[in-house]
Amino acid sequence: MRKPYLTSAISAVALVLASCGGGGDSNDFGGTPSPSPAPTPTPTPIDGNGGAFTPPAQEALSVTDVQTIIAQAVGEAQARNLPSVIAVTDRVGNVLAVFQMNGARPTATTSARTALGAINNPLVDVQGVEVPAAAGAIAKAVTGAYLSSAGNAFSSRTASQIVQEHFPPAPTTVGLESGPLFGVQFSQLPCSDFNQRFGNIGSAALIGPKRSPLGLSADPGGLPLYKNGVVVGAIGVMGDGDYGFDSNILDIDDDDEEAIALAGIQGFAPPAAITANRISVDGTSLRFSDMVVSDLSPLQNNFAAINGTAGNLIAVTGYASNIIIAGTAYGTEASGIRASTVAEFKNRDAFVLTDGAGTNRFAIRAATDAADVNAPLTAAETRAILEEAFIVMSRARAQIRQPLDSRAQVSISVVDTHGEILGIVRSPDAPIFGTDVSLQKARTASFFSNSTAASDLLGNPDGDVAAFVGRVRSFLNDPNALTGTVAFADRSGGNLSRPYFPDGELGRPNGPLSRPIEDFNPFATGLQAALIFPNLGQHLAFVTGASVTDTPMRCTNTPDAVAGQNRLENGIQIFPGSVPIYRGNQLIGGLGVSGDGIDQDDMISFLGLHNAGQRIGSIGNAPKAIRADNVVVDLGNANVRLRYVNCPFAPFLDTNAQNVCEGL
Repeated sequence: MRKPYLTSAISAVALVLASCGGGGDSNDFGGTPSPSPAPTPTPTPIDGNGGAFTPPAQEALSVTDVQTIIAQAVGEAQARNLPSVIAVTDRVGNVLAVFQMNGARPTATTSARTALGAINNPLVDVQGVEVPAAAGAIAKAVTGAYLSSAGNAFSSRTASQIVQEHFPPAPTTVGLESGPLFGVQFSQLPCSDFNQRFGNIGSAALIGPKRSPLGLSADPGGLPLYKNGVVVGAIGVMGDGDYGFDSNILDIDDDDEEAIALAGIQGFAPPAAITANRISVDGTSLRFSDMVVSDLSPLQNNFAAINGTAGNLIAVTGYASNIIIAGTAYGTEASGIRASTVAEFKNRDAFVLTDGAGTNRFAIRAATDAADVNAPLTAAETRAILEEAFIVMSRARAQIRQPLDSRAQVSISVVDTHGEILGIVRSPDAPIFGTDVSLQKARTASFFSNSTAASDLLGNPDGDVAAFVGRVRSFLNDPNALTGTVAFADRSGGNLSRPYFPDGELGRPNGPLSRPIEDFNPFATGLQAALIFPNLGQHLAFVTGASVTDTPMRCTNTPDAVAGQNRLENGIQIFPGSVPIYRGNQLIGGLGVSGDGIDQDDMISFLGLHNAGQRIGSIGNAPKAIRADNVVVDLGNANVRLRYVNCPFAPFLDTNAQNVCEGL
């Protein structure tokens, strides 16, 4: 630790991301950063046909670029005497190279909680797990690439700040609410049915977005890479053997891994105007890097001088070969994400996921659950929901993007009650992480609102997953909980997934879907982590060569809805941004949104579904009488109501309307 970061008390903060100017010298992080992209034009009314967004330029890392990045990082690692594993990815998660320095630790261990009273407790969930160092480096790089865009440059240190049980995380901020992206670390999982897997080198192998071996990382040492103001990938560094998180924002860490990554991004740094320290959460600046350019040794950039002498390129099973490959340009067919055609989606701003041969991977379709639903979602209804949510997004004021008054950019997913994907669309520059997360959110809202939620959890053979049903029923004093009597949005389930209920209030019990605070950390969130832990373990055994069998493309062992259809194939998510879809009183699916502030995500899902119902009839949000905000939890000395959705203050760019979700 080098110096104090804050000298005055941090005021209480809310779970609302507000994009505004933050502190920091423009040259602190990147030396000569990439130029900023052009400002967003003055907002114009949205007619539903598009024209509100400018897609990012199609830039990519070359082999020479990757060589330079690695050489710069290795030079700093040598100067700091910390042999490390260094990974570079492109924007859609392709691993372009992994370099292992001589003497680098081959493994790292996930941090375990050591709070008073917990020292003798058995470790739970993903705490204290030994992982390959290369997996940690790749996860850090994926995090930097997936959380960033032309409007925000986030790092794995930023992720650490926004996923912990108190925001901002520090010994003196206990009692504050949890981070706004609490739980996002368990996304982009290696078992996800959404994210592609790395195959043999070749055109098909480069289709993204790719999975991460450990989900998203909260361990500093992952920084995004930019060319001409466009995010093109990220670097991740693993060297100290501790795969953890920063639990104290009140100081500036002298972090060797972050310094090595910072050296790597020289010449490929993000524009200074969009780094995380320029984006605030209710007045508290986010963090990008605790290291600055003046902390670095003289830059070394000769790859030939270090390759084969300081270390070597290595293959990582399931992710990379032992050669350097060039990145793909985001927005091209080869990247796996491209602009939609008019036939695929009405709004010409929309981007879709593609298979590299021109076919939309998640083309709009009708529901598959006719055996369980009297009147399933039709393709026309799915289209209306996606289109109306896209229009709401296009009008919405962004909360985690620069410049101020940019438009929100998100990914939007619709599923049926079996969790099957009925359509996914995204805006041109939405952060990549939100695509998998929007799908998690849609499935989570549908799952917990379903009459089968309890029986599915009770039927899971893994560890203590089934025990969470009894905990929910006892906590809510409702023996019928999780049988479809209550409609849960992700905000509602998130309330029950915090280590304090109400969120942040010390001395309160943990929510029934969370671990108690003495067992809790970002690797041990409760049901969310317990559901995926066996699959994650199977995958890590595959990466290390201990097993020849990789995890299947499903993240949970809950029973199938029907053969081959599992309701939670990429896990659950526990921060806001989704609603269940109803036809009258019957659940028929879920809608998930991710990529901007959590209130923005809530509003886009809630209003998008409402507007689709107004447009097409018959479908809509859950009846008010069964929404989770009718549930009041008796804590003995207080009664606490669950939440359903929150919509933001001053939400739109084209109108001064307020309270836009009230009464709906």
